[in-house]
This record gives sequence, structure tokens and C-alpha cells, in this order.
Amino acid sequence: ILRYIKIVVLFHHNYNIYKDILINVVAKLPNKQFQLLIPKLREEDFYKEQEPRPIFWHEYTLSQIEDAKATLTFIRETVDSCHSLDLKGQVGKPLTNPKDLAKAVLVCEELHLPERQAQGWLSILGPFVGIYEELDDWVIGEAYHYPEVAYILKQVFDKTKTSDHVLSGDGTWLETSRKQNYESQKKGGDLLVTIVDSREVVQAFDTDEISERAVMRKIIFDVEGDSLRLDAGFVDRALTKKISELGMKPFIFPKKNLLLNGSLAWKQMYLSLLEDTQAWLREYHQRSHTESFHSSFKRVFGILTKRRTSTKIMQIIARIILHNRRRQAYFAKLA
Repeated sequence: ILRYIKIVVLFHHNYNIYKDILINVVAKLPNKQFQLLIPKLREEDFYKEQEPRPIFWHEYTLSQIEDAKATLTFIRETVDSCHSLDLKGQVGKPLTNPKDLAKAVLVCEELHLPERQAQGWLSILGPFVGIYEELDDWVIGEAYHYPEVAYILKQVFDKTKTSDHVLSGDGTWLETSRKQNYESQKKGGDLLVTIVDSREVVQAFDTDEISERAVMRKIIFDVEGDSLRLDAGFVDRALTKKISELGMKPFIFPKKNLLLNGSLAWKQMYLSLLEDTQAWLREYHQRSHTESFHSSFKRVFGILTKRRTSTKIMQIIARIILHNRRRQAYFAKLA
């Protein structure tokens, strides 16, 4: 005991080291109690559900009424505020103004237009969003492939996202066909992994074909928040430690037979679950906003219609930009 006290005194200036020693050496980790708790977390009546966030229907209705004009104005102003990618030494036919192409992509995704219909609609709506030249269907289709357009859309995404710092993450498969059955063939599309805040505003995203955990390890560096909630598919000691190091408090739903042994962040996360289970679950279940976003994203925009990898990424980022604008417009009316 004296040896342990000397160790604590030696490192008293470092709270994290002191607490890690206290948990690892002095106290025995309650692994058995923790494993007995985990099955209860999934029981239907164990978690005391909270009151759902109220919907302010008047503000929601106004947002819907003003949506068309607000969206087109947003496309014009935000794209015009971006700077274009300077590709020096480029050979061949000069590219149509990348900003015009970026606006065309956003209009197409907002109105769910294939290229041939888009050509007609843009001849009418083009001047309102700042497109003054005629774009044919081939040019509109190829716009999804150009890196200059992707560069502008990435700027729009970064400039227009805001955060309330209450973050949640999850992955979902984006169907590629209406014939696809989600339950039996859900891995036939593209895996989209996102981090959203409690208003369902997307903070970061990426795609992959195999592992949502691998994607999450990358995109956590692109967000700033106070906390991050993930389901049991993201149980990972290294990921938990990295989330904590980035200044976010992790809430990751545990798996059966999980042990408390691990880094300080890992122990603190699950010891707090053991100490006050209902409070921990209240925080964790805000992760449902991620599920709501994925449901809304698929319902509003439908399946991906592009086939090349670069064009699918462009379609996804354009749809996320439009989704974020709509969510922020609604919450701005509540402020």
C-alpha cells in the first residue's frame, strides 16, 4: 500500500496518470457486474424514454413554403462565394465555368432531375441561380465527374455546416436499385458513414465498400464536438481513445462479454455507464438522430443514380449540402 501511495504522490501533478493508476492498481475493475448489466440495456422497458423534442409546426410550414426560393438563392450565393481550382497547364478544350456546373449539379439534385430534363429546367431557372449560358445534357452529366466542381462543392459543404457539438455517428447502405431488398441485400450498394449533430446537420461523411469502423476512424478528425455517440458496431478501444484525445466524450454501446480493461478513456466511458445507467443511456440514445438523418436522406433524394465512383461521391455531397441547408433553415426560425 505504501508503494502505491508513493506512486500516487510522485504523479500527483498529472490527474490522468493518477486516476489510471487508481483504477488499474488500487481498485479491482467490476467486470462481472458490468457484463450482467449489458443484457438489460437491450430490454424493452429498461430504458426510461425521454420526451421527444417538440416540432414547431408554424416554423416548419414557413420553411416549406419558402423552400424553393431559399434553396435557389442559397445555391447562387454560396457557390459564387467560393473560389475555383486553378489547374495550370491544362490542355484541351476549356471547361465550362466550374461554378455554373456546380450550380447545375445542386439544382439537379434538389429537383431530382435527370440530365435531359435538367437541360430544359436550367434554361428557365438558370438566370436566377446565375447561370447565363446554355448547358446541354452531356455537359450537365459530365459535371459530376470534374474535380473542379468537386472542389467547389467541398468548399460549400465546409462553409455552410454548423454544429451544436452534440454528435452521433453511424453507417448505412445506399441502395442502387428499387428492386433491392434492404434486409436481404443491404450490402449491395455503397456504404455511407456519417457524423451528425443533434439537429441532424451532417458534420463529416465518407464512403467505403467494406468497413464502417475504418471510415469512422478517418472522419472523426474532421469534426469538433463535446461528445460522440456510436452503436455497438464501433466498439473499438483504439477508436475510443482517439475520440477522447480529440476532446470529445465517447458514448459507445457495449457488446456482450466486454471487459473494462483498456485505456483510461475506455474505463471512464463504461464505469460511468455502470455508475449511472439511465443518465448514460439518455446521452447515448441521442444517436437516434443519425438514424433519422439516414431515413430522411434516402426518402427525400431516393437511390443513387450515378455509377462511376467519382460521380456517386459528387451526388452524395450535393445532397448532403441541400439537406444541411434545409435543417439549418428550420432551426434558424426557432432561434
